[in-house]
Amino acid sequence: MNLLNSAGYLENLFHDSIPITGEMRIDVAGYDGKSLLLKAPLAQNVNDKGTAFGGSIFSLLVLSGWGLLHLKLVEAGISSEVMIHKSSVTYALPVKEVLNAYCELPDAQTFERFIHDVRSKGRGKIVLTAVTMSGNRPAVEFSGSYVAIATSG
Repeated sequence: MNLLNSAGYLENLFHDSIPITGEMRIDVAGYDGKSLLLKAPLAQNVNDKGTAFGGSIFSLLVLSGWGLLHLKLVEAGISSEVMIHKSSVTYALPVKEVLNAYCELPDAQTFERFIHDVRSKGRGKIVLTAVTMSGNRPAVEFSGSYVAIATSG
């Protein structure tokens, strides 16, 4: 899969396999092989205060890590199931505009160890961080431990 097709592939996967992503109107806004940017309109994800609903932000952050790992595993030719194992999130500022979630791969050695574990042991675990910005300030910070289990096929 090339980078040009990756964003469309992932967006279709989200909407076909995870129904809430369609309701949230999640858009794969950017993917460069090392990071993933997701966006969603405020209107579909608003709370009673007129700001972004915390659950929508959390979902977007979880999906940014899940989506990044899914794409990287597909690119590596590894058929797998990716799951969030545990996470923590800190809400520092309200989000009053388009929701966003930016997730970047960790250092190359950590990521290569993860890929090696999935290939050789059939299972790998990795921690990813993601952030939601409000303007130019971090509004929500996320850390998630993901597990990938190799499948046949």
